[in-house]
Amino acid sequence: MLTDETPRELVEKTDANMLTPPQRRISPHAQTFLIITAFLNVMGVGLFGPVLLFIVRPYVADLRNLAVVVGWLTASYAACQFLAAPGLGLLSDRFGRRPILLCCLLGSVIGYLLFGLGGALWVFFLGRIIDGLTGGNFSILFAYVGDVVSPEKRGAFFGRLGAITGIGFILGPAIGGFAAKISLHTPIYLAAGVTLINLLFGFFVLPESLQPEHRATQVSIGDLNPFKQLAIVFGISRIRWLLVIGFCYYLPFSILLATMGVLAFEQLHWNPVQLGLSSLGVGLTDIIVQGLLVPRLLPRLGEVRQSLVALVGVSLSYLLFSSVAFVASPVVLIVAIILFAGCGGLAEPALAGLLSRAINPRQQGMVQGGSQSISALAMTIGPILGGVLYTQLGTPFPYWANAAVIALAMVFIVVFVRGKQDAQTETAA
Repeated sequence: MLTDETPRELVEKTDANMLTPPQRRISPHAQTFLIITAFLNVMGVGLFGPVLLFIVRPYVADLRNLAVVVGWLTASYAACQFLAAPGLGLLSDRFGRRPILLCCLLGSVIGYLLFGLGGALWVFFLGRIIDGLTGGNFSILFAYVGDVVSPEKRGAFFGRLGAITGIGFILGPAIGGFAAKISLHTPIYLAAGVTLINLLFGFFVLPESLQPEHRATQVSIGDLNPFKQLAIVFGISRIRWLLVIGFCYYLPFSILLATMGVLAFEQLHWNPVQLGLSSLGVGLTDIIVQGLLVPRLLPRLGEVRQSLVALVGVSLSYLLFSSVAFVASPVVLIVAIILFAGCGGLAEPALAGLLSRAINPRQQGMVQGGSQSISALAMTIGPILGGVLYTQLGTPFPYWANAAVIALAMVFIVVFVRGKQDAQTETAA
C-alpha cells in the first residue's frame, strides 16, 4: 500500500482543504539552496559536453563506435532519471523533502567521482547511472516549492528556478571547456566538489517543508516501480491532460537538441564556436524571459493563457527551423532560436504552475516525480526519433513533426480547461 488508503482513494480526493497547501514562508537560506541546486543540476550536465567525447575515446576499441558509446552514455542518464524520479518523489512524500533531496545530492557527488576516476567503460556507465538515478531531484525541488509557496506565487518562483537553469545552461559548457585546459577530468571533479559544498550548505540551512500530517504513512518496494507510479499519477483525472501536455512539450524539445547542431552544420556550415554562441543566446533569452517577464506577465495573463500564447510561439519557431532547409540563412536560424527560447521560457513556468495548483500537498512529491519521469522519457525517446526523421525522411521533417506535437499540446490544454470547468460546475450543483 502507498498509504493507509488505497492508491485510487488517495489520488481521487478533491477536498478543497487538501488542495490548499500550508501557508508558510520559505526562508532566504532555503531559497538560496534551492536555486543553487537547480543551477547545479543543469550546470553539471553541461560540464560533460566539452569533455565527454575525449574522456571516453581511449576506452573505445573501434572509433567508429564512439558516437554510439557517447549516445548510450547520454541516454543512460536520462533513462535512469525516468526510472527513479517517481520513486524519489514518493519517498519525499513519505520521509520528507529534506532527507531525500540531500541523498540525491550525495548520489550526484558519487556519480561524478566515479566518472572522474574512470579506468573502464563500465565505470563511466556506472557513474552516469548513479547520477541519473539520484538526479531526478527537480521533482523534489518543485514539491518543496509546492509545500511552502502560495499557489498565486508559485509560477513566479518556478520562473526564477527556470532563469537560474538558463544560467547553468550557459555556464556549464563554458566552465567545462575552460577547466579542461587543466585536464580532461578537472570539470568532473569540479562538479563533484561544488555539489558536495552545496550538500553541506543544505544540511545546515534547509528546513523540512512537508509537515507530518501531510505525509504518506507507508511506502512499499512495489510502490517504487516507476510504471506503477506513472499509472497512479495518470489515475488522477484532474491532472492527466497536464502530464500528456508535458510529454508533448519535452519530446519536440529533445528532438531539437539532437538535430539543431547537424542542421546548422549542414545548411550553414557553422563551426563549434558558432554553435556555442547559439547556446549562449538560448540561455540569455531564457534568463531574461523567466527572470524578468514571467513575474510580470503571469499575474496578468494567468497560467492557461500564457501557456497557449507561448506554445503558439514555440510551434512557429519549429516551422522557422524547418525553413532553414530551404532558405540557408543564418538570420532565419537565429530568429528561430530566440523565438524558441523566449516562448519556451514563458511556457515552462506556466505549465509547472498549472500542475502544482491541481494537486494537494500530500501528492506534490509523487506527482512532480511522475512529471519529471515523463519529461525524462521524452528526453530519452526524442534524440533517437529525431535522428530517424532527419536521416530517413529529410531535414525539415523533425521540425514539422515538432510543430504538430506542440499544436496537439495546445488542444490538450483546451481539453484540460473544459474538463476542469465541467468538474467545478458539477461540484457547485
